[in-house]
Amino acid sequence: MPVQCSSCSEKRAVLKRPKTGHSLCKECFFWAFEEEIHQTIVSAKLFKPGESVGIAASGGKDSTVLAHVMKVLNERYSYGLELMLLSVDEGITGYRDDSLETVKRNQQQYELPLKIVSYEELYGWTMDAIVKQVGLKNNCTFCGVFRRQALDRGAIMLKVDKICTGHNADDVAETVLMNVLRGDIARLRRCTTISTDSENEGVVPRCKPLKYAYEKEIVLYAYFKKLDYFSTECIYSPNAYRGYARTYLKDLESVRPSSIMDVIHSGENLSVREGVKMPVQGTCSRCGYISSQKLCKACVLLEGLNRGLPKLGIGKHHRFHDKILSQQPLTEEEERKLKAVDF
Repeated sequence: MPVQCSSCSEKRAVLKRPKTGHSLCKECFFWAFEEEIHQTIVSAKLFKPGESVGIAASGGKDSTVLAHVMKVLNERYSYGLELMLLSVDEGITGYRDDSLETVKRNQQQYELPLKIVSYEELYGWTMDAIVKQVGLKNNCTFCGVFRRQALDRGAIMLKVDKICTGHNADDVAETVLMNVLRGDIARLRRCTTISTDSENEGVVPRCKPLKYAYEKEIVLYAYFKKLDYFSTECIYSPNAYRGYARTYLKDLESVRPSSIMDVIHSGENLSVREGVKMPVQGTCSRCGYISSQKLCKACVLLEGLNRGLPKLGIGKHHRFHDKILSQQPLTEEEERKLKAVDF
């Protein structure tokens, strides 16, 4: 027997929400999903009227749904925002070049301006070239660091007031787990924040309107709305550390559906005992980007690539920062030790 929508009681339900368990018709699901994101935006005061907002667009389901919902809510509730799409071309043949074609179609569909910045123009390296140097084990470290800085640089070019990213509830919960497993207290404290407000020059505040949206519901929304998105996984991420956290979280969710939100709330309510020394945020001596060391991670990684020593940026090698800043060569013994590091 067909199940009726538990919201309107008039139409046949087409899905059971993973987040709440309610059986809904398409229209009621669309409304509930969009309203929850609106409430997240309003309660967290993510935007102010008149702001220009860059939407980090990769062409994937999260960023495509984010762009669509932001446009819908901006018009429905008169946020007064100027929306733009901002994409990063990491230089991954057969993956990013194809997904950027999706972003370009989204630009036409949503009638939003688009800016694309590339690793090659910013750093002189593509991910294809980086992977040839470092292999598949730690390549995500390079990509993550470079991508974060590339988004900021693109946002500065666009002169936007904020960047909003498509990080969903699953992403946030995974990050909490990863930081717990790594014992990274500094990142653990800030990874659940829905928005960042940085006073450092060159860093644009970011926010996560989809922070409490389940990945499964994002997929359902994109499917029933027939949104145009790119669904292929990155060809260089089969061994990414996040993948193990994701698998563990999915196993938890299958037993207890509220696990995702439980993990997020645990991270939000975390307190660190008094006296624990935390990194002090400053700026990179070379590029001026935000950093808790003399050199930001991007500059150290780039230096290692340019010197033919890609392992220089993996792990903690702060003792080399003075040499890098002064352009001094490493000794043969230092190079030997770096090359011996298990990559």
